[in-house]
Formats: sequence, C-alpha cells, structure tokens
Amino acid sequence: MQNNIPIHSTADFEGMRKAGYLTSRILDELEQLITPGISTLEINNFCHKMIIENDAIPAPLNYKGFPKSICTSVNHVVCHGIPSQKKILQNGDIINIDVTVILDGWFGDSSRMFVAGKTNKKTYSFLKTTYECLLIGIKNAVPGKSLGDIGYEIQKYAEKNNSSVVRDFCGHGIGKEFHTPPSVLHYGNLGEGPELKPGMFFTIEPMINMGDWKIKILKDGWTAVTKDKSLSAQFEHTIGITETGNEIFTLSHNNSDFPIKPL
Repeated sequence: MQNNIPIHSTADFEGMRKAGYLTSRILDELEQLITPGISTLEINNFCHKMIIENDAIPAPLNYKGFPKSICTSVNHVVCHGIPSQKKILQNGDIINIDVTVILDGWFGDSSRMFVAGKTNKKTYSFLKTTYECLLIGIKNAVPGKSLGDIGYEIQKYAEKNNSSVVRDFCGHGIGKEFHTPPSVLHYGNLGEGPELKPGMFFTIEPMINMGDWKIKILKDGWTAVTKDKSLSAQFEHTIGITETGNEIFTLSHNNSDFPIKPL
C-alpha cells in the first residue's frame, strides 16, 4: 500500500491484461452496431451476451442497484445513462458506451464515444479534444509524477480548446475491486496528490463538456446530465504504472480507440 493505494505485483498485470483485452474486444465490436435506429437496450443486450459468452461478469449489473450491464450516455448525458428500449439513436447522436467486465476476479473498465450516422465539424472537433484529453492524461501517468499532474494537464488542454472538465466524477483505482483508491481527478494542480508508483492500477476517464462543467442527476438516481444541456463526451482506459511508464490494459485491437471517422 502507498497512501492506501494498492501496489500490485508483476503477476497481477497478467490478470488485468486479460480483463482489459475482453473489454476492448467488446468495444471494438460495437463500431458496426452503432447506427441510427438502434436502441440503447439492444446495445446493452449485445454487450451482456458477449461478456457472458466469454465466462465473465458485467460489473455494473446490480452494482449499488444499477439495473443494466453497461452505461449508455447519449448527447448531453455525462455518464451512468441507463440503457432503455425507449432510447432510440438518431442520426448525429453521440453516445458514450462504458463497459466493465470481471474476468477471473479482475476488472477491466473502458469507455468510448461513438456517433450514430454522421456528425458535424464542431462535434467532431469536440470529440477529438475529449480523446486527446485522455491521451494527455495517460502520457503524464508515469512514475515520479503526481496524480495532480494528470488532472492539471487534462484541464489545461480542455480549457484551451473551449471545453470544460466535469468536477463531480473522477477516475479510480481498480484491480480485484471495481473502485479503490486513488481518486483520479481530471482537473487540479501540478505536484498535488500522491506520487505515482509502479504497480498502481487506475482508470483515467475525463468527462468533457462543450459548455459549462456543472451537472445534475436525474430522478432515476443515476443519469448525470449537463445543466446547460450542452454536449458531453468521455473516453476511458484502465492503466497500470510500470517501472518505465505505464501499460494500457484496454487498448483497441483494431485501432478503434477513437472510432469516429474524419469528416
């Protein structure tokens, strides 16, 4: 333990690789599925089936009462959107799909943005900025840096690109539990927070809004939306800190980490 943050062994990396591999494979499969006319429940059912067929468990299902196997967050939904037969994707909708599997006791957690049909230049640019925020966070997740360095660099890049960082949710430690220390803020100050050490596992998952960063939770107790109804986007990877940098456990296997085609 380091500041209550679990430090994992070299052998633990293999368990995370397998869980992350399955998570990324499921997200890879979704690229062809996300089209106008599909319901978010159909997406949920596809993911649930693939998880079960691979001898894994969908981590969100019944987690603190969450009713479905994945989260589907459309347009101004920031996170924790609940799949529904009533929610039908329209042309131009953007959707975050957040998949977490439990495989042999290890958790693999990742999310990507997708577009149903075609988008416009402004939205494409916003989605690219959000993805680049994730990459900048990962670039700064190396031994000797602090957690605050990750948040600072993400916030600086988002705000430089006329976007804002959601404050209410953060990345988290992960391993044989869904959520452990540390909390990985996507905003902050250089040098703040615990120093990063080899063997730490955590997610980086910046939620970026096109408008203001403030959010509200809907009556279902889960769905978070932007207060100003501006678009929100998020990309997420699970990583492990190594002696020389980091390992991304949830990388796409067909170069679809940013599955949105250029205009």
